[in-house]
Amino acid sequence: MQQRIAAILNDSAQLKQQLAAALGPQIEQAIDMIVAALRGGGKVGLCGNGGSAADAQHIAGELVGRFRRERQGLSAVALTTDTSILTAVGNDYGFDQVFARQVEALFHSGDVLIAISTSGNAENVLAAARVARERDVKTIAMTGASGGKLAGEVDLCLKVPSEDTPRIQEAHITIGHIICELVEESLADSGGASV
Repeated sequence: MQQRIAAILNDSAQLKQQLAAALGPQIEQAIDMIVAALRGGGKVGLCGNGGSAADAQHIAGELVGRFRRERQGLSAVALTTDTSILTAVGNDYGFDQVFARQVEALFHSGDVLIAISTSGNAENVLAAARVARERDVKTIAMTGASGGKLAGEVDLCLKVPSEDTPRIQEAHITIGHIICELVEESLADSGGASV
């Protein structure tokens, strides 16, 4: 058991060490996109299923609340949390529309959507990304190594170099934390977001 625990931790650590070389410039680009949206009075939306839904909520919570600094709340919303919307849209239009309908209702040019899918093939996440692009909303995906179909539907795809779902999810929340910390620093250093 101890050997398995050590092996899992080592696998996770090795993947995270690869992220700087594999994704450093793209993570910086994502941060720049988010900072520009928030400075311009826009908002950040996040969506995903299962563990990716939890990541969407976690990241939105860090932005609205705080990460490391006392500051004004940043405009972010997880599209995974309103059970009335999710169940009404799922029932009336189908589960593949539960995020797209919210993007249609809530997002506009100048906003950013972060679409999270380890496979890059979740139909409801793909639908949200497509509607976002139609509405001139900037789109960022976090996926596994292949990027799946989502890679071709977004402005920027952060492809974690792994095919192992748990390790990809661990890398996604690490990337999310990096984004939260550096967005917060950027806005604090420049006088904050538009409110």
